Amino acid sequence: MSRLVGAFFCGIFALPVAAQKLDDCRALRHHGKLADARACFARLASGPDPYLRAEGLWGLDQYREANDQFREALKQKPKSVEYRVRWGRFFLERFNKDEAKGLFDEALEIDKDNAAAYLGLALVAAEGFSSAAVHLATQAAEFDPKLAEAHELLAYLALEDNDNDRAAKEADKAIAIDSESLDGMAIHASIDWLNDKKESPWMDRILKINPVYGEAYATGGHFFVLNRRYREGIQLYRKALELNPRLWDARSELGVNLMRLGEEGEARQQLEQCYDNGYKNAETVNSLRLLDTYKNFNTYETSNTILRLHKKEAALLRPYMEAELKKAIATYEKKYQVKLKGPVQLEVYPDHEDFAVRTMGMPGLGALGVTFGSVVAMDSPSGRPPGSFHWASTMWHELSHVYVLELTNHRVPRWFTEGLAVYEETAASPDWGDRLDPEAIQAIKNKKLLPVAELDRGFVRPSYPAQVVVSYFQAGKICSYIAERWGYGKLLEMVHSFAKLESTPNVIHDDLGMSAEEFDKQFLAWLGAQTKSPVEHFDDWKKQLKAMVEDSRAKKYDDVIREGTAIRDWYPDYVEAGSVYELMADAYEAKGDKPSARQELEKYSRVGGRSPDLIKKLATLEEQAGEPQKAAATLERLNYIYPEDQELHKRLGDLWLAQNDFPGAIREYQAVLATNPIDPAGAHFELAKALRSANRNDEAREQVLLALEAAPGYKPAQRLLLEISK
Repeated sequence: MSRLVGAFFCGIFALPVAAQKLDDCRALRHHGKLADARACFARLASGPDPYLRAEGLWGLDQYREANDQFREALKQKPKSVEYRVRWGRFFLERFNKDEAKGLFDEALEIDKDNAAAYLGLALVAAEGFSSAAVHLATQAAEFDPKLAEAHELLAYLALEDNDNDRAAKEADKAIAIDSESLDGMAIHASIDWLNDKKESPWMDRILKINPVYGEAYATGGHFFVLNRRYREGIQLYRKALELNPRLWDARSELGVNLMRLGEEGEARQQLEQCYDNGYKNAETVNSLRLLDTYKNFNTYETSNTILRLHKKEAALLRPYMEAELKKAIATYEKKYQVKLKGPVQLEVYPDHEDFAVRTMGMPGLGALGVTFGSVVAMDSPSGRPPGSFHWASTMWHELSHVYVLELTNHRVPRWFTEGLAVYEETAASPDWGDRLDPEAIQAIKNKKLLPVAELDRGFVRPSYPAQVVVSYFQAGKICSYIAERWGYGKLLEMVHSFAKLESTPNVIHDDLGMSAEEFDKQFLAWLGAQTKSPVEHFDDWKKQLKAMVEDSRAKKYDDVIREGTAIRDWYPDYVEAGSVYELMADAYEAKGDKPSARQELEKYSRVGGRSPDLIKKLATLEEQAGEPQKAAATLERLNYIYPEDQELHKRLGDLWLAQNDFPGAIREYQAVLATNPIDPAGAHFELAKALRSANRNDEAREQVLLALEAAPGYKPAQRLLLEISK
């Protein structure tokens, strides 16, 4: 979107006399005569008018000086709407949305119908993929029917929503107003490229007007990246820079997307070039900082995986994540009937802010993981509060994207690839994936689910705060419905249909044999039956849950149990803190009824509850009931949620060793050592015992010696060393 900020707004205001000079400069730039344009701007920069000096300095990329002159110009004309809007556009181009918005708002306080100010606010909203952008741009077009830039923006927004028809119509409106609307033509060219047309006649028209208008290629690059077609986006950013090497926003996007695909050497070169030339937007600066942190990571390569882990947790996480990554690859190769062309790269970030850099400027991506071709980035369990994140479920979700993008050559609507990935989470294990949450219940209740043909919009341009989360839920349920009614094979058929660039309505018609409208009707009926109880009882459930919490605090345990038994199955998916399961388990335990407490926690675990404390409590109750196998399975589940727990690994190692599962015990005791235990001698000794039991005596001896090195007088270790040496 930043590319359009500078490109929009040519000739909106007609300032007398001096405006002609400014228009001349803009006309030279518009027609690609960049050297002449700079000379023209230089003349403005040395003139007597502070506003024209500001415009001239801006045109010469002298941003600090331009800012000072805008300030001076507004001092001389404090009521000027035009100066405020232009200064706002300057701030927007220089990565300061808040200042820009403030100036546009001030302009509207002076002139409430000012089209240029509305256009500025629309551009601010568009940078955050806000649904308000469409409304604001529409207002701008209504207040000034000759404002071509408003229609260019509306076309851009429509194409971001994958509404090609509307995008083309808005682009045509812009061209009808201004026959040299380069950005309107760039939208048409982008539509052609997205439809796999290698050449577009629109690009020929653009280059006749402006032979160095690389911005058009950069526009196409934006839409390719938005549709996860990263390689093609990179190609267009390169073309943009061939025409105009000083398109720093395009160069920054090139660097960011090279980094996304793991090509970090060239990514750094491109990003440093931007930085050195004063282009220091958040994506550029933060990406360079992230590249600098990679020295703190270890990289582990196998024949089909590349695993990047932070050094401080690599020893702990590698055994679990590498094994799960390979398991997911083997499973998906069979399910999707395709073998990847190269290894999958998984990057795991213990600092969520580092992970967030990977998703900057991208709408609707998961808050926990993201996929760029065969490169997957995700949070580490240590980067999230314990129990809030199921890393294995996230990994399987992202790996599904890798395969679907490979199968479709990155030609698949967002709703479908996200929905299939959500479906795959619970297909891997029923307790994985996200549960039906209150936001989804409210969306169903208030009829806010989108038609399937428009579902992409819920990811890209949400109209209410929870819409992205709700769209993930809806897309996942759509894929569950298709698999249940037509079989999993039908989902694979749809994958191949989308690969041919078929639209969602066409794929539903051809593969499912009904219109998209009929599909919506039947899906909503199915979903309504599935969610009938939580939707109908939600308000009463909330009231009763609140009463349960109060009774629990008052130690009225019989009332808690009675109330919980009545409402638990109204909304069984609720497993967050303070769930009915937790309150009932606590009440039963307080009354000394451990079997009933265990039953509640087993239900909690089966539904997908993830609290480490509750899961460990369940394992304790299972051990006390004489069921160590169940206890071990319960604690094993916690390894996929929060493995950064020394107590977990010690307990699970003991359980596996007692059950003669020596590989499991060895893995867990190794994990204990990886957490830097307070008692390293004891940890080495436990590992030595497990290795000895597995007849791995050389390794056992090494661990015993390490135990004795830490505690020379440790008699159990001395005895074990004698046994091994016999």
